[in-house]
Amino acid sequence: MAQQQITRADVGLRSERGPVLLAIMLSMGLVAIDATILATAVPSIVNDLGGFAQFPWLFSIYLLAQAVSVPIYAKFSDQVGRKPIMLIGIAAFVLGSVLCGVAWSMPALIVARAIQGLGAGAVQPTSMTMIGDLYSVAERAKVQGYVASVWAISSVVGPTLGGLFSDYLSWRWIFYVNIPLAAIAAWMVIRRFHEDVHKTPHAIDYRGAVLLTLGSSLVILGLLEGGVIWDWDSLPSVGVLAGGGVLLVLFGLAERRAVEPILPGWVFRRRILNSTNLVSLTVGVMVIGLTSYVPLFSQGVLGTSAVVAGFALAAMTVGWPLSASLAGRIYLRLGFRTTALLGAAVTVVGAGLLTLLGPQSSVWQVAATCFVVGVGLGLVASPTLVAAQATVDWKSRGVVTGTNMFARSMGSALGIAIFGAIANASLGHKVNTHGSSTAAAVPAATLDTAIGHVFWAAAVTAVVLLAAVALMPRKQPKPG
Repeated sequence: MAQQQITRADVGLRSERGPVLLAIMLSMGLVAIDATILATAVPSIVNDLGGFAQFPWLFSIYLLAQAVSVPIYAKFSDQVGRKPIMLIGIAAFVLGSVLCGVAWSMPALIVARAIQGLGAGAVQPTSMTMIGDLYSVAERAKVQGYVASVWAISSVVGPTLGGLFSDYLSWRWIFYVNIPLAAIAAWMVIRRFHEDVHKTPHAIDYRGAVLLTLGSSLVILGLLEGGVIWDWDSLPSVGVLAGGGVLLVLFGLAERRAVEPILPGWVFRRRILNSTNLVSLTVGVMVIGLTSYVPLFSQGVLGTSAVVAGFALAAMTVGWPLSASLAGRIYLRLGFRTTALLGAAVTVVGAGLLTLLGPQSSVWQVAATCFVVGVGLGLVASPTLVAAQATVDWKSRGVVTGTNMFARSMGSALGIAIFGAIANASLGHKVNTHGSSTAAAVPAATLDTAIGHVFWAAAVTAVVLLAAVALMPRKQPKPG
């Protein structure tokens, strides 16, 4: 194996940053769209392949595979460089897309989605790490605003494309369209992104990789499916979560003896990293709460169409990139912590407005509330990630970025579990991980009460987010 000792200036001089950023945004767009594009195509897929009871796994397995592979790819990107890991991720994503397109059964499609998720697990952290390599601290928030806008556009484009392909072509084109776009992204990375390689021997932490993958897989699986496939207090639920916990403890012990651990101990001994990772985890909880239950509220309580509900939620993904783009100017003046505190305060206000929504609310009120929350999260997520990256050099930036993004994935799984349990307790129905439920058939007043409880939980989460930001040390790396 080889390690690349490289500085941001070296990369910047030898790369054309514009084309590389375009390739990053295109790659991230593919990952983001494929997280949502299946939502409107499920009926067509089930009609063709059958397996209605298994279709939630098309979403869960993608999230699971992506989440558990992020820290492993991130570590390898510090050892062998960003470029090979990025290309591996794109290749795995294309392979998964091809296999999805030719899937002959629901189990085969689920396996192919897992391969897609493994590709996404490489693309997402490596993209953000490459941004850290290419751009200065002062530039990163604006660039991350561009990347956030990709997620905003994808949240609207994904379900729309899924419906169009299903209605006028075939659901299989949902996956085939990835092939030429991924090829363009890979070609641009190969041609435009260059790194100077200085070969040194490395010890690959295979034991840590296996234990982390198995342990986090079981924990995330238990969080995703608890209260859905099995009851929380059932033997399968307890067994899966306990087994995952044991494996993660063994992973921690193994990392103490590893020559080059996937997650080095210093990651958990620095206050700035612990606090920013906690922020990222809480952001993951907030985002999954809104994306899962705002559309259900709009449709089930306000009686809007699915399209209108989607646009109401899209207001959050509009506010996020707008504020993320402005965050750079703010933290250059006020610092990372103060900027994130401002964003967390705005998020608390937005989450508080969520609790005021009811049957008398208009869809415009829902959209405005989501916009406020999005503005707050954009002022939190970008500065805290940049602050974490600014504390380390090139050879550790991948690990720091990957740990931060892994924390957000774990937050999403935790949010699914918490909000799902709250909704299920109120409704007496099983709400799956994607917002669909027999809850849609219950009276609007009952559904309003249940989702109201979820919104109160989101408000509490926003307060936790504010506390997490407050834990960031006052003395931080100087933006610049």
